[in-house]
Amino acid sequence: MRVSLKSVSGVDSVDVSLAKGFAAVKMKPGNTATLAQLQAAITKNGFTMKRSTATVSGTVVAADGKAQLKVSGSNEMLDLVPEADVAPTVLSLDGRAALVTGEIPETAKGKSFAIQYHSITEQ
Repeated sequence: MRVSLKSVSGVDSVDVSLAKGFAAVKMKPGNTATLAQLQAAITKNGFTMKRSTATVSGTVVAADGKAQLKVSGSNEMLDLVPEADVAPTVLSLDGRAALVTGEIPETAKGKSFAIQYHSITEQ
C-alpha cells in the first residue's frame, strides 16, 4: 500500500497502519494529484478508500445554488457540503480562492468526490 501511494506524483509521505486500517498521506505543496489517483492506488492493493480527513485549497465555483471547489493544480471538482452546524455561506465565495477543511466521504470508484466541510477560509 505504501509503495503504491508513494508512486502517485505529488505524494510527500505515507504512514500506513494495516492493523488500524489507516493511511496518512501528506502531499507536496503545489502537487497536481487527484483523489481519483489516490483512490486507484488504494484499490489496486485490494483496499477501499474510506472516509478521510482533508485540507484542500482551490477556487469556489457556484452555480444553480450549489458550490464546488476546483482543486488547485488540477481540474478536479469537489462538491462542497456544509456540516450540519456550519452556516452555508460558501456561495458568497464564488470565484475566490479558499482553503477547505473537512471530511471526504467514502466514494465509489468512478463517482464524483465531495468534501463535507467544517471550515472554509478565503485565501
